[in-house]
Amino acid sequence: MARLLGIATDKRTPKQQGLLYVGLAVLFFSTTPVLIRWASPLGSYEIAAWRLLIAAVALRIALWLRGESWSIPRHQWRRFVLYGLITGLHFLFYIASLTYTTIAHSLAIVYTAPIFVTLFSALFLHESIPRRKWGGIALAVVGVGILAGFQPQFTSRMLMGDVLALGSAIMFGLYSVAGRSQRNQSSLLTYATTIYGLAALWAAIPAALTFTPHGYNWRTVLSLLGLGLLPLGLGHTLYNAALRRTHATYVNVIATQEVTGGILLGILFLGEIPGPNEIVGAAVTLLGILLVVL
Repeated sequence: MARLLGIATDKRTPKQQGLLYVGLAVLFFSTTPVLIRWASPLGSYEIAAWRLLIAAVALRIALWLRGESWSIPRHQWRRFVLYGLITGLHFLFYIASLTYTTIAHSLAIVYTAPIFVTLFSALFLHESIPRRKWGGIALAVVGVGILAGFQPQFTSRMLMGDVLALGSAIMFGLYSVAGRSQRNQSSLLTYATTIYGLAALWAAIPAALTFTPHGYNWRTVLSLLGLGLLPLGLGHTLYNAALRRTHATYVNVIATQEVTGGILLGILFLGEIPGPNEIVGAAVTLLGILLVVL
């Protein structure tokens, strides 16, 4: 896997490399909702903490196998602690949202993240996009309204899940900009290992308070290993590799295809069929987001 996630260079341009890496990342991302449901009855805090810890350990091993040293300059630690908190909140909010709302709702709302990536990229990195593409952002917001607000079975419980998913989207935007900001500061594996590990420490606090020892069996353990190694250890590391090569908005828009993959796997493995409003809302949201990069 790209020389053990050291991510080898080739004849492609950096932008082409970035789009390839995030395309591969989507394949791994799409397994997340199903694996989270299979990790039940563990709580969202425990799931988040374990998957982050497993990913951090796996990447630390990858560093060792590559013969690469792990080192963070002292003056960078305060910033990395903040990045770890942002990362932890993204995963905590996302996993918790799936307890209250459907896969279609959660994924479609989480992937309004390109709106926040675009805003944060302009604000913190001074990387803007053309003004005409803001129409796509407006269309994405309309799609979320169709998805979340105009269906008979919408409940206060689903509203809670949708709010959590929106929080995850905002954190995903900050997480993406943080990853791009570090492209010239630290190696990919060092950066990913550190923020996953710090995020695991943040998540361990609520996880310890809600620990459910009776919830562990072979299925939940395998699901946790899958979550740590596939969508996080491989998927998010490839995603961070893509962020180092092209604009964060473009990378995040490609990543929205987790919505399609996640819904399809939800249908296949969980029998969770999306309703008409969910399909239309998700489609409008994705169309608006795609207009941002066309």
